[in-house]
Amino acid sequence: MTQLPQSTAKKLGLVIDLDTCVGCHACVTSCKGWNTENYGVPLSDDDAYGANPIGTFLNRVHSFEVQPEATGGCGSSAQTVHFPKSCLHCDDAPCVTVCPTGASYKRQEDGIVLVDEDACMGCGLCAWACPYGARELDSDSGVMKKCTLCVDRIYNENLPEEDRQPACVRTCPAGARHFGDFADPESNVSKLVEERGGFELMPEQGTKPVNRYLPPRKKDSWDSANNNVLPLNAISQEPKGFLKWLDSALGKV
Repeated sequence: MTQLPQSTAKKLGLVIDLDTCVGCHACVTSCKGWNTENYGVPLSDDDAYGANPIGTFLNRVHSFEVQPEATGGCGSSAQTVHFPKSCLHCDDAPCVTVCPTGASYKRQEDGIVLVDEDACMGCGLCAWACPYGARELDSDSGVMKKCTLCVDRIYNENLPEEDRQPACVRTCPAGARHFGDFADPESNVSKLVEERGGFELMPEQGTKPVNRYLPPRKKDSWDSANNNVLPLNAISQEPKGFLKWLDSALGKV
């Protein structure tokens, strides 16, 4: 099984702003396109226009409606929160340590978690170990797939500098996705987390995810003093999975 590095030189990851994400799925489309045409085995789509479509995606967007009673009671407006989710590139990634072939690994130079598709046997243990549901078994190739932070883009010197970002970040029309090095306190992502109260998903799981989320603000009022930030980092005491945890968190908004 693969050993995790004790530390990494960088901690590359994403900050996703739930206040500005509009749920357009542009990030999903660009991710699917880039990773089908470039890195690794193409992502499958079976019976895409039939009754039972099945496909592999490295990034998905879930949408939730927060009811008025959860956003301040009488007089408040219901609020829709769009929640993009992909691999969080955890520091203590259980998907890596559980892999029986060593196919899953975390890079020491930048902290990105990847899969060696030639070594992967598609057993699914990594998907079972991931508390966020961030891994998918590709039905055509028989290997596990996950977000790579577009490792083949961010270091590609043949691309213009402005394009050396993950496809989802480069494509987002609302500017809701940000990429950078969390190990650098002066980076754009570190400053966003500090200024906006960025939070990690399910910290009680002990996986130490690198990616962070910025909480949404109430849409029916504006407080310039504190931006009226909603306390979305409230969490369930006994989560039984990502969706149950998220439902509980949004219920406390």
